[in-house]
Amino acid sequence: MVKWMAATGICAAGGLRLSAEPAGRAAPAPATGADDRSRWIRHLTTVATPVIDALLRRQLKATMPVEAAKPEARAPYTHLEAVGRLLMGLAPWLELGGDDTPEGRARAEWGERVREAIDAATDPRSPDFVNFASGHQPLVDAAFLSQALQRAPRELWAKLDRRAQANVVAGLKATRKITPSASNWRMFASTIEAGFQRWGEKRDDERLFAGPRSFEQWYVGDGWYGDGPEFHTDYYNAFVIQPMLVEVLDVIAGEADEWRKFAPKVRARLTRFAEIEERLVAPDGSYPVVGRSIAYRCGAFQGLALCALRHQLPERVRPGQARVALTSVIRRTLEAPGTFDAQGWLRIGLAGHQPSLGEVYISTGSLYLCSAAFVPLGLPASDPFWSDPPAPTTWQRTWAGVDMPTDHALREA
Repeated sequence: MVKWMAATGICAAGGLRLSAEPAGRAAPAPATGADDRSRWIRHLTTVATPVIDALLRRQLKATMPVEAAKPEARAPYTHLEAVGRLLMGLAPWLELGGDDTPEGRARAEWGERVREAIDAATDPRSPDFVNFASGHQPLVDAAFLSQALQRAPRELWAKLDRRAQANVVAGLKATRKITPSASNWRMFASTIEAGFQRWGEKRDDERLFAGPRSFEQWYVGDGWYGDGPEFHTDYYNAFVIQPMLVEVLDVIAGEADEWRKFAPKVRARLTRFAEIEERLVAPDGSYPVVGRSIAYRCGAFQGLALCALRHQLPERVRPGQARVALTSVIRRTLEAPGTFDAQGWLRIGLAGHQPSLGEVYISTGSLYLCSAAFVPLGLPASDPFWSDPPAPTTWQRTWAGVDMPTDHALREA
């Protein structure tokens, strides 16, 4: 490996291809896992700070910009979007809890701040009480909030006081009047009901089971599901479908033979999907700009990120390799000039500020789905994802001339 890396000028750190260094100048050392982890935490907390700080002051609605094609149309929904989408990616890191390390102390502080922020967003007496019931969009982002609380059952859910828990439950139950369309939206309803099951609340079985049953039928092969009866070339398998499906099945798999048989298939499909995602990452962190909602940035790689968190990486994707791919994507999409406004809020775009990349349903709050790429921060620093040395990605090795095994579609019994 050292031989071919030296010959091709590829540096595994950050997944970047480096040009030859001038004579007498040392090449930069590859980033360690500790370097990468520190960088990830800086990026995630940079993304999170404006949202959480505003909620702590109970001024989210007063201060958060609403960038959108039609701001007045998205204003009723954008605040719950920001809260739910940010927290679902932040939650696994917070779930590690506090300890005596600098990072552990930071996690403990962030956990307290986030719990206060949840209270501010879900208390009907708060000026920042978010919209759970008006229109259809609240179903989507209430599901992300539920997903966040399920991903941090100790640090976010259990440490909320009973009043705040009751407010959360009331808000989530208010979305039951929203009928999900025959698409990824069915997983939103299922995710909310799975939360109720985890928290000892009465669940709605029709809404809980509709999502998994639909996607059992909508599987199109090789680790991909259709977004409804038809296949769409986009990243919704990563944004919503595969993560919510596998996590809902974590809750219900033991209830019936139907789910016991389906769950291992869903896990295997997620692993194959993660394998494909790793192969999409170019050495500079770019990836195909296809399909809708591209302004969710690095959140498009939640499939790979979640497999890392769950220790379900494909056999041919090593932990250090997955870290290199994800680090390069995070850097490419969040370090581009223009990504943030002067107050630190995310702006519409993929590689900077590109407002025309925002569909009519995209607004400032929508963009916080980028947090999904950070879920491997829920692994401790000692985990191989962080402790293994950086390893070149499939793209890097193949195009460097390394003799590689062929790729094969997922075969199911």
